[in-house]
Amino acid sequence: AVLGCALLLPRVLAEDCPSQCSCWSLGEPWGTGVDCSSRGLRALPALPRLTRRLHLHNNSLASIPAGALDSLGHLQELQLWDNPWHCDCHILYLKLWLQDFSAPALARLRCASPAHLRMKALGQLSGSDLGVCARLLPTKCLQFFWRDLVLIAGAIITLLLVAWALKFSKKLVCQLRLGSRRPRRSIPKTH
Repeated sequence: AVLGCALLLPRVLAEDCPSQCSCWSLGEPWGTGVDCSSRGLRALPALPRLTRRLHLHNNSLASIPAGALDSLGHLQELQLWDNPWHCDCHILYLKLWLQDFSAPALARLRCASPAHLRMKALGQLSGSDLGVCARLLPTKCLQFFWRDLVLIAGAIITLLLVAWALKFSKKLVCQLRLGSRRPRRSIPKTH
């Protein structure tokens, strides 16, 4: 059985491993190591879901697409230095993702372009460095925004209707009370 697992594991790694990278097993429960360093990569390849160690240093990566690293929930080590990072609005995803993942990894990254940001640390970028970014929110965020907006509008309308109903009911109760207190006029009997 152990031999069968040993034969099966390299085949699984070979299927999941990007063709331009090399992969190794860290043992089945520990995931996979993926070395894509020094391969001249201009784009992030599709990575195995169980990647724990990822080496992307010394490539030609200018940015990482938004959401590209989100599925790597087992990732523990990431090496990204020596890439020509282009520091515009597209670099925000990587900066924010690395702030949560690893401050030391973020501290090692430097902008290669544009010229006014050359050699500036990615972690030190501010909104004014990047100019006006029309940040495109992911579709899910927009769905939550509209859902929340509808819920808030519904709550406000409900409160207004309840307030109006309470005001109307108080007025109605007052009219009923006044109507029951008025003395009845007697109608003279005709003989």
